[in-house]
Amino acid sequence: MSSTVPSAVKRPRRPKGRIGGHGWVAPVLLILPTVIVIGVFVYGLIGSNINTSLQDRHNIGPSQGFAGLDNYRDLFDPGSVSFGPFWDSMQATGIFTVLSVPLLIVVPLAVALVMNQTFRGRNLLRAVYFAPYVLGVAVVGVMWRFLLDRNIGAVNSYLDAVGLPGDTAWLSSLPPAWVALVGVTVWWTLGFNAVIYIAGLQEIPRDLYDAARVDGAGWWGSFVHVTLPGLRPVTMFVTLITIIASANMFGQSFIMTNGAPAKETRTAIYYIAETGLQSFQMGQAAAASWVLTLALMLLSVVVFGVFRARGQVAS
Repeated sequence: MSSTVPSAVKRPRRPKGRIGGHGWVAPVLLILPTVIVIGVFVYGLIGSNINTSLQDRHNIGPSQGFAGLDNYRDLFDPGSVSFGPFWDSMQATGIFTVLSVPLLIVVPLAVALVMNQTFRGRNLLRAVYFAPYVLGVAVVGVMWRFLLDRNIGAVNSYLDAVGLPGDTAWLSSLPPAWVALVGVTVWWTLGFNAVIYIAGLQEIPRDLYDAARVDGAGWWGSFVHVTLPGLRPVTMFVTLITIIASANMFGQSFIMTNGAPAKETRTAIYYIAETGLQSFQMGQAAAASWVLTLALMLLSVVVFGVFRARGQVAS
């Protein structure tokens, strides 16, 4: 009995463009446009902005020379002409953030709790609350500027009709200017946060509410011990994006109050835009933008740490 053993085994040819049997050409070609766009328009612009903040640029033309940290030093030097305006704008940003963020966390949550119930007309009511968010800041600013006008505004006319003071200078005096800016911002953006809360509420298992009810918990007990813990990741996300959005407020102040009265409502972004695009102090504006960015990064880390610590304590 004889057997034949093939002298050589013919292996299948590896397809071109494959490494280790896995394709790589197609995935690389697929993500390459995204990598190029992000590299150029995100990281490229970040690098360009950092470079600008280190240059002595007082116009839109070429740099007048390397300034090092002089632009940053001017922002922290009380004797500099940039010190007062910049930190006044940071203070205005802080005031707006402190006033608006709690409202943009609590009010949308209350709206979401109502919208999560089953009742007739729920979808229509959801659309009504979310509708203002689709408007641009220019539309919102111009509309409310007319509504809040001291002489011809509908708000003062209504207040006068119901027997309340109807001559309030909503856009040119304090504290009415802050009330107007915060109120308009809450009206405009609460729908977005409410939608996020609704999505989070729908992810909480109903079994937890049934168990809480069996244990004798009422509505408030279920809210404190089931709803709030279940919404902790969503609340952290809403808090972070709301802080960032509030600290970057510009359009409302620019259109509605124009920084009045006496630039008390000129926020940090307003100051940066005015410094860079009106005064053409590009280096100073870039440095100010990085100070604001670092402040927001630090605040975000603090918020994340607080929520993480509360989560560990609750668990």
